[in-house]
Amino acid sequence: MTTSANWAGNYTYRARGLREPRSIEELQETVAASSSLTALGSRHSFNDIADSETEQVSLRALPAEFTVDAAERTATVAAGARYGEFVQRLHDDGWAIHNLASLPHISVAGAIATGTHGSGDANGSLSTAVAALELVTANGTLLTVRREEADFDGLVVALGALGIVTRVTLDIQPTFLVRQDVFLDLPWRELRDHFDEITSSGYSVSLFTDWGGFGATQVWVKSRIDDLHPAATAPALFGARRAPVQLHPLPGESGETTTEQLGLPGAWWDRLAHFKLEFTPSAGAELQSEYLVPREHALEAIEAVRALAPRISSHLFVSELRTMAADSLWLSPASGRETVGIHFTWRQHEEVAGLLPVIEAALAPFAARPHWGKLFTTDATALASLYPRLPAFRELADRLDPDGVFRNDYLRRTVLP
Repeated sequence: MTTSANWAGNYTYRARGLREPRSIEELQETVAASSSLTALGSRHSFNDIADSETEQVSLRALPAEFTVDAAERTATVAAGARYGEFVQRLHDDGWAIHNLASLPHISVAGAIATGTHGSGDANGSLSTAVAALELVTANGTLLTVRREEADFDGLVVALGALGIVTRVTLDIQPTFLVRQDVFLDLPWRELRDHFDEITSSGYSVSLFTDWGGFGATQVWVKSRIDDLHPAATAPALFGARRAPVQLHPLPGESGETTTEQLGLPGAWWDRLAHFKLEFTPSAGAELQSEYLVPREHALEAIEAVRALAPRISSHLFVSELRTMAADSLWLSPASGRETVGIHFTWRQHEEVAGLLPVIEAALAPFAARPHWGKLFTTDATALASLYPRLPAFRELADRLDPDGVFRNDYLRRTVLP
């Protein structure tokens, strides 16, 4: 069986086959017998991170798993599970994870391997919820690592380079309710003068913009009901007026696919993502790239992108600005620094490929790190300067995968040249 393409259809896999083991033991045998193998998740990456010269392996046929350890406040799930497959059950059992990405349809293993993040000044990426990992290493050995053990921080955001992750144990907390309020037309001057107040006005805050002269077209404020900021119920947010109807980030698109807004409280899993669980995204005509900068440089970086608006606006659907807390994971884009993500959802225009180096050059003075699962042209030399623990990661890869079973063109181009 082959997989053909990623979900957006912008990348066609070169792998000649797809293996779908039905047990951990079968997966171990598959890995041990392979000379080249790459894990394939929900196919939501926009580059070749999940491609292989020979075969890919999917975890979708492995047995489903969901167990909660209330004493330890953890939940263990199959690595191939999509978040949407267990979050409602977790809530029904009285528990929550701290955050979600825009889509609940992505796989757990894929999200944590690429440092996919969600939003919130005090919220780490999805990877920071990982308390333990089980993975099959290159010789077929089943390895379990826990947060307190050596090398753990190198094994979480690992880009698929160290093994095939089979189970993930996540930190959980008592469930909570969230309301979502949207504000329209935040002026650039207000964003510049009140950036910290705006991004801290809710548990998770996203700002959408087309980089036009006015400012952020929409501000989505997601607030915990048990820690409600006054901004959530205010008629305006630093000049941005409250939206009177349910909205989509893109002008003219129906808001029926987005999670409930207008201040209506709901379960955390049905508000922290941008899009509803029952709306399964199909292959769509878009591209994505994202660059993550230290928070102290956020306003300068935003201004640098604003200066490019005449070149990029006609190729862009929308951009999103989000914040995330610092973490200690070696290859996390938020490693060692409070971070602001500048995300681009592009039209599938050929010109986008030529715009990425221009944006990267504009953001280079601010030590911008690209999102591992999206489109970028930053090379291995530049990436090495952005990740102090990259030498340690390379040593770990040499130790766990000395024959390069999991190495592909993407890894050789980025972190394992």
